[in-house]
Amino acid sequence: MINRMIREVKVRTALLMTDDSGMSTAEYAIGTIAAAAFGAILYTVVTGDNIVTALTGIINKALQTTVG
Repeated sequence: MINRMIREVKVRTALLMTDDSGMSTAEYAIGTIAAAAFGAILYTVVTGDNIVTALTGIINKALQTTVG
């Protein structure tokens, strides 16, 4: 009796672990949300005043250097 119950629990657990119906939609949704959030954060960082000032300074310094 106990062995049968344990075997049934194992079978149900295996089915739950291998049944992935509907998972792809959820995974795509989470991936899309994560990508959009990362894009928004990256846009905010890159367009921030500190980054623009730093990049402008680097470019100006590179253009002002002389070879020789």
